[in-house]
Amino acid sequence: MGRLTDALIALLIPLLIILHLVLSPYTKVEESFNVQATHDILTAGIPLQNRSSRLQAEYDHLSFPGSVPRTFVGPLALAGASWPFIWLIDGVERQVFVRAILGLYNAFCILSFRNGVAKAFGRDAANWYILLQASQFHLMYYASRTLPNFFAFGLSTLAMRNLLPFSTNIHQQSQIKAYKQALVLLTVVGVIFRSEVALLLGIHTIWILLQRRLSLRNSIASGILGLSIGLGLTVPIDSFFWLHFPLWPELSGFAYNVMEGRSVNWGTSPFYHYFTSALPRLLFNPFTYLLCIPLALSTPALRRSALYILIPNLTYVAAYSVQPHKEWRFIIYVIPPLTAVAAAGASWIWTRRTKSLVYRVLALGLVASTAASFLASFGMLLISRLNYPGADALNRLHELADGESSVVKVHMDTLSCMTGVTRFLQIQPTIDSTVARTRNTWIYDKTEDEANLLDPVWWDRFDYVLAERPEKIIGSWEVVDTVNGFAGLRVLKPDEFSGAATKVESRFMTPRKEPLGYCLWHIECALRRIFSTAEVGLRKWVTGGWWVQPIMDAKIRILKHRNKPHGIATD
Repeated sequence: MGRLTDALIALLIPLLIILHLVLSPYTKVEESFNVQATHDILTAGIPLQNRSSRLQAEYDHLSFPGSVPRTFVGPLALAGASWPFIWLIDGVERQVFVRAILGLYNAFCILSFRNGVAKAFGRDAANWYILLQASQFHLMYYASRTLPNFFAFGLSTLAMRNLLPFSTNIHQQSQIKAYKQALVLLTVVGVIFRSEVALLLGIHTIWILLQRRLSLRNSIASGILGLSIGLGLTVPIDSFFWLHFPLWPELSGFAYNVMEGRSVNWGTSPFYHYFTSALPRLLFNPFTYLLCIPLALSTPALRRSALYILIPNLTYVAAYSVQPHKEWRFIIYVIPPLTAVAAAGASWIWTRRTKSLVYRVLALGLVASTAASFLASFGMLLISRLNYPGADALNRLHELADGESSVVKVHMDTLSCMTGVTRFLQIQPTIDSTVARTRNTWIYDKTEDEANLLDPVWWDRFDYVLAERPEKIIGSWEVVDTVNGFAGLRVLKPDEFSGAATKVESRFMTPRKEPLGYCLWHIECALRRIFSTAEVGLRKWVTGGWWVQPIMDAKIRILKHRNKPHGIATD
């Protein structure tokens, strides 16, 4: 029975990651490079012949390269893992499936870390680790997102598992092997995916050496091996796709953001930001950092192990705080270890809940705070899913123009491309002549060049435009639809009815013909009914009628050219 309970609790991680994906399947600009690169590899293949011309014509990254080059190692691995299933399963929602592969990979790494927690602190601590980790919104929401940090997250979490305290019955050679593997993994992650992991690697290496857990010779050998693996992957692969040899993208990014100081262009935060804002938001449940971690530090039986985990990871956060530009995703790698310490404290409370009134009250508070964190995390999911008007607008346009037999040309503005539009959502040309006669041929444009945007003749080539500001579109256009997006929250009084739970815009506008899309549509319909019922119950029994409703404002207008001879087909 104990193993069954452990397995059911562990299932929360993959199930919640997939739930977050299903309810919020679109991506934003930060994820753009990796999701577009994965699409291009799946669609165009790897151009072994006529490489330069094919990359220019069929891939997105050379037309929109960004500030610095990014690695293709992650997209290539993701496309390779997805390709057999996508081409075997007819009609699969490819973007959803690709993200599901990444999400399940990160779920596997989290569960592997959970097993390390079980060995370090016991079964109860491992179960509390899952509960605390699963209730953290950011990790569950972003685990399937194609940010570079979440390509790095899985390997860094596997490395962190090997850096957890070992029980006394573990053979010394096994410990040495685990430490060496951890250093190799962190080196590979720092070389390929995220250069800030090099700082995490350096701090953990110094910590291991100070603790005399590993010799200097083994540490250097591990670093050289990781560096060789990392460079052996990133330099040839990225030089191939970027048409420039030799190319090491993370070195270019480090030079641009750190050495040249360009990262400040994206904003700066005070030194204490990570400690006072980012870490509390990432840990999410206040009990983790106000009660559980302090308890682990104050309990003699847990103190040594807690300090062993906390010191190097919090040192990394402090050291990285020197960098003026700060984002929570730069420190996401320390969240599993910090949550493990909190889980040890939670387990200490839970296993003593029958021994005294104090522990009984603390246990009740722990359960209540964890349940509240799950509810709050779910609420944040419902709000966050409203932030993709660009994707909603493109899907809506495909519905509006369904049945046109001509070529349809559409321009998508900056906001549309930043809020969900990807190549996965575009309708690809068909090679089936029977289908081609009944289906539009779509041509998509996302030009940002000011000279073109100010040229009236240039605008005449388009049938439709997705635009944040219609007044900037030159020519004769009519608004055929408006897509709303999240614009804030407002508090409802007990006598105000929102209907928000039933009015939340569907990510899948109508029942889809493909099997996965059809299932997702029905899942979402069922969840929306649950949301509506939950709102009624919570307002009646918990909040006294008070509620919070998202404010939706017009974000994207779908414009149709008035002077085009063809239009939407009618029966």
